[in-house]
Amino acid sequence: MTGFVPEPIARQPWQMLIPLFLLIAFGAAVLHSAAGGSMDPFASSHLIRFAVFLVMAVIMSQFGRELVKFMTYPVYGIVFLLLVAVEVMGTLGGGSQRWLDLGFMRLQPSEVMKPVVVLALARFYDTLPVGMIPTWRALIPAGVLIGLPMALVLMQPDLGTALAIAFGGAIVMFLAGLPMRWFLAAGGAGAIAVPLAFFFGLQEYQQRRVTTFLDPESDPLGAGYHITQSKIAIGSGGINGKGFSQGSQSHLNYLPEPHTDFVFATMAEEWGLIGGIFVIGVFAIILRWGWSVARASEDRFARLLAAGLTATIFFYVAINLMMVMGLAPVVGIPLPFMSHGGSSMMTNMICIGGLLMVNRWNREAPRRRLM
Repeated sequence: MTGFVPEPIARQPWQMLIPLFLLIAFGAAVLHSAAGGSMDPFASSHLIRFAVFLVMAVIMSQFGRELVKFMTYPVYGIVFLLLVAVEVMGTLGGGSQRWLDLGFMRLQPSEVMKPVVVLALARFYDTLPVGMIPTWRALIPAGVLIGLPMALVLMQPDLGTALAIAFGGAIVMFLAGLPMRWFLAAGGAGAIAVPLAFFFGLQEYQQRRVTTFLDPESDPLGAGYHITQSKIAIGSGGINGKGFSQGSQSHLNYLPEPHTDFVFATMAEEWGLIGGIFVIGVFAIILRWGWSVARASEDRFARLLAAGLTATIFFYVAINLMMVMGLAPVVGIPLPFMSHGGSSMMTNMICIGGLLMVNRWNREAPRRRLM
């Protein structure tokens, strides 16, 4: 016992869990407002999904290091086969083929692949001798692990998720110690490839998203409608906001997707700058804790895994906030722990579960040395 609190409860990272619970509750309040003052259909399912995936995260936190290492490549193979299955029998939604209908839920395997790629790369670099890090043996297999699922996701098409997979993988490769010149070369190649990809690789609607991002006012009622209405909602909130359930942009159906991709705009209109600072501050606390878990890890596998999972959550947050503020093209990235969506909640709770797991490994490391 630690005082009046049982030791297993007291040792949990409450400095992260309490802000996370507050963010989930705040998200439910915003979704309640987005549904016109009703818990259904968004807020209630949001809370239920969090509760279910929180149990999953707690179970994950009890996995042993050797079990996780043993299961890494089989799990990667299973999720990769699910991506292949999407191409064969996936269901359509919003013009894209991204989901598998499992009866009790619609699963988006590309979402699960984000943390799984991080796990696979952490395992790969853990087994690779340090002397091979500056050689092609550190680059080619990792590129295959990232490139194969990216290719399948781009076929769906889902540019945002493909970029998220690449980002998480690139962070792990960078922290593994690959030569900086390779990243600079990749950046140069990317700069050359961007115009080619724009004209020959992107779908027409994806091209419109990019041109609209650069000049949304050029087509305010067409391709620029999403960004324009989002910026109006955020700006009209002012310092204190219009008040709970008083947002006109979402309630009068001006703001598209007020419960998913643009939930931050829904929140900002009603809660203003104060609400925005709260949300960003909570994310900063969660990300700072995740990075501290990575820094406290004493072995390469745990360190790369924790850093990659933290980077995955960061990508979600950064791209969504930039998107709703008009600082990035609309790519369909939801806001973690606030947007309504089962696959997104599952992915981010997998990341939380993985971080809880590594945190437990770190906590038990001194005990293992004494045994």
